[in-house]
Amino acid sequence: MAVTIYYEQDVDPSVIQNMKVAIIGYGSQGHAHALNLKDSGVDVRVGLREGSSSWAKAEEMGLKVMTMDDAAEEADLIMMLVPDEKQAEVYEQHIASHLKEGNTLAFAHGFNIHYGYIKAPENVNVIMCAPKGPGHIVRRQYVEGSGVPDLACVAQDATGNAWDIALSYCWGMGGARSGIIKATFAQETEEDLFGEQAVLCGGLVELVKAGFETLVDAGYPPELAYFECYHEMKMIVDLMYESGIHFMNYSISNTAEYGEYYAGPKVINEQSREAMKEILKRIQNGEFAKDFVADCNNGHKWLLEQREAINEHQIEKTGEQIRSMFSWIKA
Repeated sequence: MAVTIYYEQDVDPSVIQNMKVAIIGYGSQGHAHALNLKDSGVDVRVGLREGSSSWAKAEEMGLKVMTMDDAAEEADLIMMLVPDEKQAEVYEQHIASHLKEGNTLAFAHGFNIHYGYIKAPENVNVIMCAPKGPGHIVRRQYVEGSGVPDLACVAQDATGNAWDIALSYCWGMGGARSGIIKATFAQETEEDLFGEQAVLCGGLVELVKAGFETLVDAGYPPELAYFECYHEMKMIVDLMYESGIHFMNYSISNTAEYGEYYAGPKVINEQSREAMKEILKRIQNGEFAKDFVADCNNGHKWLLEQREAINEHQIEKTGEQIRSMFSWIKA
């Protein structure tokens, strides 16, 4: 299925430049959205809780800072950039009562809209601008003159020009420099969660741990196991990122490439693929969202237990020791 991609010539910058924008939250994405939009000539204010430690940081960057309620009251467009698990509460307590007909409610991830934890009134637009990268990369690439590709989505078009607003917002983020991809809230939410769980975070971390543990359990020094299964991973991913799998295979030895074709399907096999299908099914039917929200309401008990376990794993202890010798990382 072909996708539609928009570039700078396809977008009207004046749409977002003529709107008052409130960025709710000033974390990884919040700081990037606020600063990129400000540098794109947009009237931006940052909405934070009173006493927030981010208040002074945002002001130091020349941003207008106010309470969430005041920012929402002033704004034509409100971008929700607090963590997923806090958005519904923030929306109900600080945003909902300030929404006016014709306003635009915006998100960088579709979790709360797609799974129904936030239900916007019918007389406002609901859009998304989802940069495909962490906030510090979104900001860095904008400053360097390029931009991170964005997904643009519209869940509700109350004014008839919600797509124009979404595209213009993405332009202000720098997304039109590299491409704005048209998607839906369902697509963005489900694909993003699946990618994180099965490949980028869950799958990758478990693969690295399993390789490390296999070598250590077989009697190899943990330092050597770390270099083979953890440290060199960045080099391989960089080659794939720059020019594709074929370029990575061109850059490695014939021995390594032969082993890739032989061993890869044994590690990622039919059982692995069935597990991925089950992961995707739980995302699509909302089971994952329910489990996640339940753990959030339980003080993140399960999440914190898992975090402590990985932080205490031998691979992290070994990595910490080795990375302390890398002067370029410390710099």
